[in-house]
Amino acid sequence: QVQLVESGGGLAQAGGSLRLSCAASATIASFNTMGWYRQAPGKQRELVAAITRGGSTNYADSVKGRFTISRDNAKNTVYMQMNSLKPEDTAVYYCNAGWGTVAALQGRYWGQGTQVTVSS
Repeated sequence: QVQLVESGGGLAQAGGSLRLSCAASATIASFNTMGWYRQAPGKQRELVAAITRGGSTNYADSVKGRFTISRDNAKNTVYMQMNSLKPEDTAVYYCNAGWGTVAALQGRYWGQGTQVTVSS
C-alpha cells in the first residue's frame, strides 16, 4: 500500500506564499500522474494541479500563474508552490497519485490532507 504524506499547510496572508510537500512511500516514477486536489467547506473536491512522469503539467484555471507543481524523483516527493494566495484558496489540500490523465487524475492513492487557510 502506497502512503502519501502531505506537509507545508498552514496560515498565510492574502498575497503570501506556501509550499506544500507530498512524500511518497513508493518511487513516484511508478505513477503516471501525481497531483493536488483541494476541498473547501460546502464545495466539491477539485483538481488543482497535476504532473505526469514525463513532466507535463495541468492547472485549474483559478490557480494558473500562481501555483507551480514540481517533483523531486530522488526524494520521491511532489511539491506545490503557492504564490499570490487568495482567501478563496482556503481549503484542505490532498496529494493524489495514480494512473489517470494529467487533466483528470482521480488517482488510486490519497494523502491525509493538509489545511491551508488564507486570511484577508
